[in-house]
Amino acid sequence: MQIDSIEVFHVALPRKQPQETVARPLDTLETVLVRMQSGQTVGWGEAGPGNAPVASAEWAAGVFGCLRDWLVPAISGTVVDSGDDLQQRLAPFRGNRFAKAALDTAWWDLQARLQGQPLHQLLGPERQAVEVGVTFDQMDSVDDFLSGIGRALDAGFSRVGLKLRPGWDVFMVDAVRKEYPIGTLHADAEGALGLEHMEMLCRFDDFTLAMIEQPLPADDLVGHAMVQEAVRTPICLDESITDLAQAEMALELKSCQFVNLKPGRVGGLTTALAIHNACHENCVPCWVGATPQSAIGQRFGLALAAKANCTYPADFFPSEDLLRQDLARPLVPARDQSDGKMRIQLWSEPGIGTEPDQELLDKYCLARAKAD
Repeated sequence: MQIDSIEVFHVALPRKQPQETVARPLDTLETVLVRMQSGQTVGWGEAGPGNAPVASAEWAAGVFGCLRDWLVPAISGTVVDSGDDLQQRLAPFRGNRFAKAALDTAWWDLQARLQGQPLHQLLGPERQAVEVGVTFDQMDSVDDFLSGIGRALDAGFSRVGLKLRPGWDVFMVDAVRKEYPIGTLHADAEGALGLEHMEMLCRFDDFTLAMIEQPLPADDLVGHAMVQEAVRTPICLDESITDLAQAEMALELKSCQFVNLKPGRVGGLTTALAIHNACHENCVPCWVGATPQSAIGQRFGLALAAKANCTYPADFFPSEDLLRQDLARPLVPARDQSDGKMRIQLWSEPGIGTEPDQELLDKYCLARAKAD
């Protein structure tokens, strides 16, 4: 495939509510979009690491600069025949996985459009609709927290994720499980615990959780293996899985029984697919997490979640709850009449089946760069 031109957009979408960070409240969600063209066909990609280097070492402004100054000039005007070919060309640049993911996802969308196939069909799906779940973070009121979970379960969401925070851990999970004894729940520590919290981790065995997500820091694969050996509850790795080598090491050490796949975190769909396949070969199921992003980036995760080994409901962040205005119409779940579960029906149009509204893209664009 000849890459004729690439354009990069640094965008700030208005939030409905400010996001509190250690530095300052954030009124916008910053993200980076890539427009990749071959002949008359255009593909779109997105990387959403967030406004600040908090959730990861990358942030939107840095991703934009890396793409503009380094990655895009290395790709534009060349022939890229596969996702692996693209990743090899980007390999000399260390890290910067979200920046690489923006290019990688755009390449996959472009490839699917050139072949006239929906992206999820090109990836080889096992399903035409993706089961989804929701996640709840700490609230001021336990009653409000429990009520929100109840509404989600009543609506048909297949599972609920619970964010663990200091002082909002065992007692919270205990309260939720007592209120909803048969709901599918998992807890996410986001790497905040250590081996000194082994007693707490063992106590989670009392609550029949589907998994405990990322209990220890990302680089502690050996510690996770020790925890998994000590507890009955499956351990899921999220932030630990940054590339195929890390995934293979985790599988070798038996550090987990689940893997959370995020295309942006691992450098794009190409690497995410390789990790999915490695997990499948080792009988370790996956599921697809999500980060706040526009309706463009949402579709890459959904396409990946249709794969055979993605057996746990994917993350879903309602765009209408997060943003005042999105760049495209987001896909929303509907209750399946056959079993009452909330699923997102996948699209039939080529590629990701949508593109940004040009007027909105121009309106919210902070900076742009183009290479032919």
